[in-house]
Amino acid sequence: MEILRIEHLSKIYGSGDTVVKALDDVSFTVDKGQFVAIVGPSGSGKSTLLHILGGVDRPTSGKLYVDNTDVYQMDEEKLAIFRRRQIGLIYQFYNLIPVLNVEENITLPLLLDHHKVVPEFLQEIVTSLNLQNRLNHLPNQLSGGQQQRVSIGRALINNPAIILADEPTGNLDSKNSGEIMELLRLFNKKYNQTLIVITHDERIALQADRILTIADGRIARDEVIRR
Repeated sequence: MEILRIEHLSKIYGSGDTVVKALDDVSFTVDKGQFVAIVGPSGSGKSTLLHILGGVDRPTSGKLYVDNTDVYQMDEEKLAIFRRRQIGLIYQFYNLIPVLNVEENITLPLLLDHHKVVPEFLQEIVTSLNLQNRLNHLPNQLSGGQQQRVSIGRALINNPAIILADEPTGNLDSKNSGEIMELLRLFNKKYNQTLIVITHDERIALQADRILTIADGRIARDEVIRR
């Protein structure tokens, strides 16, 4: 079942002699529960595409549908609610709130949305992430791998339609990188979460069900690895 549809998406920065076409007529669909890796050289348009998929940056033209909702027909208030409820974002640099402890960082999206925390689901997430003994710790009391686990928990707590990860292992050593990808793959399978990961790491890309290669703002290759 289709969860994501992109139609003729373009993003242009600047004008005249300084114009930069970051995305150029990009179209594709993603099925619910699919794990897609997006690869390509620096400056190819990968991060721009991810930001548009996450509702963070508006396209210059084209359409984005998430679960049949036309995302960029929303006003800013509705778009902010959509981001909180439907998109889980995981960044390379964690983006945790330094004055909030682990539990507060994970549950922040629910609190912003005025939703109650479901203790059983929170416990399931923190146990899967092996954070049950760190709930009262602040981010500066955690290792890099633990901080990234917290950011994964925060992305999952609203049970969003899509998880978007931008170089989620970029700041981690090989051991922690492997563990983080195992966790993302676990949640992808356990909760049938649609997972889209930007990566420069070929080993990570080859774990995906499908690899999209972006070059010069266009899809250069769309390769299904496994069904």
